[in-house]
Amino acid sequence: MDLLNTLVDKGLRRELPTREEALAVLATSDDDLLDVVAAAGKVRRHWFGRRVKLNYLVNLKSGLCPEDCSYCSQRLGSQAGILKYTWLKPDEASEAAAAGLAGGAKRVCLVASGRGPTDRDVDRVSDTIKAIKEQNEGVEVCACLGLLSDGQAERLRAAGADAYNHNLNTSESTYGEITTTHTYADRVDTVQRAHAAGLSACSGLIAGMGESDADLVDVVYSLRELDPDSVPVNFLIPFEGTPLAKEWNLTPQRCLRILAMVRFVCPDVEVRIAGGREVHLRTMQPLALHLANSVFLGDYLTSEGQAGKADLEMIADAGFEVEGAGEVTLPEHRVTAGAGGGCGSHEGAGCGSHAEGGCGSAAGAGCGSHAGGGVCGTAPEPAVAEQRTEPHTEPHTGPRTDLVAVRRRGAGTDLAPNA
Repeated sequence: MDLLNTLVDKGLRRELPTREEALAVLATSDDDLLDVVAAAGKVRRHWFGRRVKLNYLVNLKSGLCPEDCSYCSQRLGSQAGILKYTWLKPDEASEAAAAGLAGGAKRVCLVASGRGPTDRDVDRVSDTIKAIKEQNEGVEVCACLGLLSDGQAERLRAAGADAYNHNLNTSESTYGEITTTHTYADRVDTVQRAHAAGLSACSGLIAGMGESDADLVDVVYSLRELDPDSVPVNFLIPFEGTPLAKEWNLTPQRCLRILAMVRFVCPDVEVRIAGGREVHLRTMQPLALHLANSVFLGDYLTSEGQAGKADLEMIADAGFEVEGAGEVTLPEHRVTAGAGGGCGSHEGAGCGSHAEGGCGSAAGAGCGSHAGGGVCGTAPEPAVAEQRTEPHTEPHTGPRTDLVAVRRRGAGTDLAPNA
């Protein structure tokens, strides 16, 4: 296809595709899907080789959020039966992070539900960052705490934070349809504050909320303009008890097209497969590794994911390798440009959570993890997860509610985490 050849050439040059080209990727047929994956895979391998970066979520404070984000199980008025607990102590959070690091993660994502942190909250998280870094040499720490106020990004940076996650989630024109307690502009402002403080910005989207192709292209082009180093792509987890519980709009093929479009628009950025990959990509997850160079290991904020051990086997079986702690994730031109490097712009500057997070967390997270009997997770599977993994003789044709399981282990519980 001439379209794909053009997109590969532009991706290798870090040149922005046209909106028509991006929309055309989303409109490709199933017959052309493998060609789309192969083309985007060339761009991915050019900038990131066959490395896969592992990230691990720690939910510092779960539930009881005053914001009304429709996709979120921790939202105001949510009837989802999730874990609810207040702030983890620094040693508890550090212990939770250690499980993910032992499983191969190189970045820990510290997430807390809420509109945004108070100055006291920033102190709590700063103490947690210091505890994790003191006990784990070379670990990257990303904070995801919601909307930032004056000076808070600088304080997190001074405490040792490497990155800050705050997702745009959807297009500006439709943002008011999913959230009313804060604005799209508020989110943009927080990403810009992180940039200005010298933090590596992490900002992504949630697909599957009923948006159009144009909405998806709009938010990805907005992300490219904001120039984050990491773009987590979350797929809506339709939690019972939330307004979007009935939104089952995604197929594995649709998810792959979305990931390919993101790769073409931001060719040299860390594209992370975040929340919902197990629910919507399912057995097509290995193909997604040809498009994204980063995933979450372990359970997500309020839901379970795939067994950590299964993730590591999937990466190896697909011919990829886990990125080592000493390896630099981003291409050299982005590293030398710093947190403000361009997102693949042809001018020369180069460019992850809906893990059911709060105002600033991606429900799959800019920064998340999943479930099963992982490398370090020795906890028995909850009954709901056992039901989810039982083999079935008839193919599923409707919503896969059997794949949505509430997290019952790890942070905030007495059970070992999955990692």
